Amino acid sequence: MNQVLAVLIAGLFAATAHAQTATPVPTAPPAVVKAEVKADANNAKAQASEAKVAKKADASVAKVEAKADGAVADAHADAAKTKQKAHAKVDKAPAADKVSAEARADKVDAKADAKVSNQTVKSTAKVQTAKVEAVADKADAKTNTTLVKAEGKADVKAATTK
Repeated sequence: MNQVLAVLIAGLFAATAHAQTATPVPTAPPAVVKAEVKADANNAKAQASEAKVAKKADASVAKVEAKADGAVADAHADAAKTKQKAHAKVDKAPAADKVSAEARADKVDAKADAKVSNQTVKSTAKVQTAKVEAVADKADAKTNTTLVKAEGKADVKAATTK
C-alpha cells in the first residue's frame, strides 16, 4: 500500500513539474504579424461597412413602407369622402330621380374602390422594389466583406512564405 501511495505521489509531482515547464511558442516572422494585423484591420473595416449598408438599406425600406402606408390610407380616406358625397346626393334626390342617383352613386363607389385598389398595387410594388434593392445592397456588402477576408488570408499566407 505504501508503494502504491509513493508511486501516486511521485506521479503527482512529475505531472506538476511537467505542467510548469514552459513550452516554447513559435514566434511568427514580423512580416506575418504585420500581414495579420493589416488583415484584421481591413476585416473590421469591411464588417463595419457591411453593417452600415445593412442599416441604411433597412431604413430605406422602412421609409418606403411608411410612405406607401400613408398613400394607401389617403386613398381610403379620399374614397370614403367621395362615396359619402355621392350617397348624400342620393339622399337629397327627389323620389322620381332616386334610382338614377343610386346608379350614379354606385358608379362613383366603383371608381373610388378602383382608385384605392390601384394605389394599393402601386404602393405594394414600390415596397417590394425597395426590399429587393435592400437585399441586393446587403448581398453586395457581404460579397465585399468576403473578398476582403479572402485577400487578408492570402496576404498572410504570402507573408509566411517570405
